[in-house]
Amino acid sequence: MPELPEVETVRRGLQPHLEGRVIARAEARRPDLRWPLPPDLVQVLTGARVVALHRRSKYILAELEDRGSLLLHLGMSGRMLIEAEPQGDFHRDAAILPRHDHVVFWNDLGTRITFNDARRFGMVDLVAPGATHPLLAHLGPEPLGEGFTAEVLARALAGRRSPVKAALLDQRIVAGLGNIYVSEALFRAGIDPRRPAGQVTAAEIAGLVGRIRAVLEEAIAAGGSSLRDHRQATGELGYFQHSFRVYDREGAPCPNGCGGVVARIVQSGRSSYFCPLCQR
Repeated sequence: MPELPEVETVRRGLQPHLEGRVIARAEARRPDLRWPLPPDLVQVLTGARVVALHRRSKYILAELEDRGSLLLHLGMSGRMLIEAEPQGDFHRDAAILPRHDHVVFWNDLGTRITFNDARRFGMVDLVAPGATHPLLAHLGPEPLGEGFTAEVLARALAGRRSPVKAALLDQRIVAGLGNIYVSEALFRAGIDPRRPAGQVTAAEIAGLVGRIRAVLEEAIAAGGSSLRDHRQATGELGYFQHSFRVYDREGAPCPNGCGGVVARIVQSGRSSYFCPLCQR
C-alpha cells in the first residue's frame, strides 16, 4: 500500500491540474472498485469546480465547490495519470494498460486525469457537503501537522502493552504512517520495534516525533518509494527506496557502524527491520 509520502507526492502532482479548475467531463467505466462507485459520481463531478486538494492520512480529498468532496484511495496498485496532450506535458507509459482506466475526468483545459487500478483495491467515493466520511472519522493527528507533538504521542502510547511498531501503525494514534516509514523512524530514534509502547520514555518520544517528521519530509522530497506500483502523477518513479537505512536491508551491516547486522522479524504479519544492537 502507498504510504503518506507516496500519497502526498501524488496530491502535489495533481494540484496544478485540479485545484481551481472545473471538471468539464467525467466517466465511470465500471460500477465498482474495492467497493461500489457512487451511482451519482459522474453527475456530481461534471461541471464541479475543485476549490482545494487535500490529503488526510493516505486519502486524497478534492474539495468541490457546493458539492462536497471527492475521496480517493490508491489501494495497492492505483495510479493517477495526467495526460495533457494539447500541451504535451506528460506522456503515458505504454505498460499502463487502458483497460484498467476505471474513472476518468477532464478539466476545463482539456487535461485528462485517470484513476488506473489494475488490482481494483482502490476506492473512489463522494463526501456530502459538511459531512465526514466514515473512513476519516477516527483518524489520529497528521504526523506533519501541528497537532502531532511529543505530548500528544506520549498520551496515546501511555499504558499500552502492544509493541511500539504496532502502535505507530494504528491510524487512530497517528494518521498515514505505514510499515516502511515506521521502521525507518524507529531506527533513527534508536527504539526497538518490539518494545512495549508504554515503556518508551518521554525523552525517546520527543526524539521519535522529530525522526518521524524528518523521514516523511525526506521521502516526499524524493517522490516517495517505488517498490512495486507507485509512480508519481507525472509517471516518474520515486527514489527514496535508495535511502532506506534498514527497511528491506536484512543481513546488511548496520549503517550506524555499530557492528550489528540488520535483522528482520514479523510483527502482526508485517516485516520489521531493525538493528538489534542500536535499537533498544
